[in-house]
This record gives sequence, structure tokens and C-alpha cells, in this order.
Amino acid sequence: MAKVVTYLEMNNAKDLRPGKVVPELLLRRVDGGLPLVRATNAQVGAPYGWRSASRTNEEWQELMRCRPWRQYWFITLKDETVGVANLEPQPEGAVEITTFGLLPEYVGRGLGGHALTLTIRQAWDSEAVESPAVRRVWLHTCSLDHPNALRNYQRRGLTAYRTAVEAE
Repeated sequence: MAKVVTYLEMNNAKDLRPGKVVPELLLRRVDGGLPLVRATNAQVGAPYGWRSASRTNEEWQELMRCRPWRQYWFITLKDETVGVANLEPQPEGAVEITTFGLLPEYVGRGLGGHALTLTIRQAWDSEAVESPAVRRVWLHTCSLDHPNALRNYQRRGLTAYRTAVEAE
């Protein structure tokens, strides 16, 4: 079975179109080495077959070693974790949103638009690598992700710049 991968980007923070505000929905930075971070990433990705859902402890530690700039964020509502947003500053002022999603029990509750707004703002506020400022925020999604994922990204102002078909 093939999957369609769509790559999206935003080249100016002013292009962000915020989602409906959800009071008390926040991002909280966390230490990626905590077991709860790995477990929460796995829970978010399991319904969509994400690699993070099946990484061993050793693979997770290797990822952290190889990706020292990656930032791990919990999406929280009234101090309860409802999702994850991982960001990775990259050379030349790019920031990749490497992971974004809600825990299955919070999907469909109207949180995704504001959670993505907060994530994109945080990406723009990240410290740039090899550049005086962040100049590009990007991510990719695929046809195996939540059916509303691509639409949410586009509604927030991210635009597709490449599509690829990959074998499963």
C-alpha cells in the first residue's frame, strides 16, 4: 500500500492564521529523556503507525543523541497532557515540526487548531541555527495521519511545496 506524503512550509510568521483560542491550552517544554515523553509520543503516534510508537528505549536514546537541538513539548489543557509537539531547529534558519498530535482521547474536541497555532508560534520563537532568525517553519504529513491533519496545517497558513508517493 502506498502513502502520500505532503511537505508544507511557512516562510513568514505573519502568514500564521490562528485557530480558535482554547483557554488554558498551553505548550510546556519537557526533557526528552523522560520516559513519559517517549510514552506520550508513542500514544499519539500509535493510531497512525508512526515510528515513534514502536521505538525501543535504546532507539529513543540514539535519536536524542543524534538530534541534540530537538525540543520536546507537551500540549497541556488545565495542566493535563493532551498531546505533543516536537520542534527541531535546523541550519539556515529552518525549524521543522517533527511531531505534532493529540492523544487519541482528545482528538475531535476542537483543540487541534489552537494547539497547532501555539506550536507554529513556538517554532518561530525558537533560536535559529546558522542564521540571525528563523526564516522557515516546515513539516510533513502523510495520508496515514489523521484525516483532518492536512486541512489543519493549511488552515493555519502552511502551504504545500512537495508531494511524494512512498511505498509502505
